[in-house]
Amino acid sequence: MSANKKLLVLPGDGIGPEVMAEVRRVIDWMGRNRRASFEIVEGLVGGAALDAEGTPCPDKTVEAARDADAVLFGSVGGPKWDSLPFDQRPELGILRLRKDLGLFANLRPAIVFDPLADASSLKQDVVRGLDVMIVRESTGGIYFGEPRGVHTDSNGKRVGIDTEVYSEDEIARVARVAFDLARKRRNKVTSTEKANVMQSGRLWRAVVSEVHKAEFADVELEHMYADNAAMQLCSRPKQFDVILASNLFGDVLSDLAAALTGSLGMLPSATLGAVGSNGKRHALYEPIHGSAPDIAGKGIANPSAQILSFAMLLRWSFGMEEDARLIERAVEQVLAGGLRTADIMQTGKNRAGTAEMGAAVLRELDRLSA
Repeated sequence: MSANKKLLVLPGDGIGPEVMAEVRRVIDWMGRNRRASFEIVEGLVGGAALDAEGTPCPDKTVEAARDADAVLFGSVGGPKWDSLPFDQRPELGILRLRKDLGLFANLRPAIVFDPLADASSLKQDVVRGLDVMIVRESTGGIYFGEPRGVHTDSNGKRVGIDTEVYSEDEIARVARVAFDLARKRRNKVTSTEKANVMQSGRLWRAVVSEVHKAEFADVELEHMYADNAAMQLCSRPKQFDVILASNLFGDVLSDLAAALTGSLGMLPSATLGAVGSNGKRHALYEPIHGSAPDIAGKGIANPSAQILSFAMLLRWSFGMEEDARLIERAVEQVLAGGLRTADIMQTGKNRAGTAEMGAAVLRELDRLSA
């Protein structure tokens, strides 16, 4: 069968190559069993790109991403590169890809799989059945605003500056993504900001309200200060359906929501661009976890988030809902069978390494599709 879907795979650093290897096994399984073939192009990003090319995101990586139907991203960074100047940080690789490809809407689901309800630090009755989607704006805000930097003031003291900047168009387009998602879920959006102390927050609240009134009046909208949203996520998380947030607040809230599920190692994400006139949109898929350099090379990392990121890729880039659900179901069934990597280990469960967990997912895929 000839390949009909082109993927750029960027394993990155740390545990990135290890967990990506398990996804490659799932991709191969898809080609053999689901009549879905993929042309794989592999590239460099982050520290690996710095070592080979002297930049965290080479131009050829960006061009390969433009040419691909979707990008599957691992993780970047590690202590090896901590002493480099700010403009050479490995993390700038993902920021450049988001900016250059126009990937403005980051979707971060926080789902508690039933077998992992007791892995959360919160009580089971608080988190069991949790299914929250965080929509994070990802090309604007304080991570990209100008001016920024560190300078010395008139008293000889160092001053660090980062600027939160949002235009109404940036806010409106990500709000539309959140409202559209809510229509497919439980029809509620909670928009978070700090309109009480930030001018950008005041604009955020106003624009979200305008988009809601003009285009999505059928969706329930509530506004909530971001710090209150953090508290509410820890006390009554199931009140939320879709949480809309800026780049900074979305970063913080999604990591907090990840803690509710028991481990960052379980959570995927998708970052989407606008649909072009040709019907195509750029998209990048990655696990929320980082490069975890402390366990890199030990074969104990959890590949589930990377595998589930591939499931999101099938759903959002190719409309392959049945296949996406099949992979998600396989992961859940492995967990239900008691297999656990170290990050989600519980008393009475069977400990597995990266490759063993990946092999178990493949066995479940065989069983579920038989």
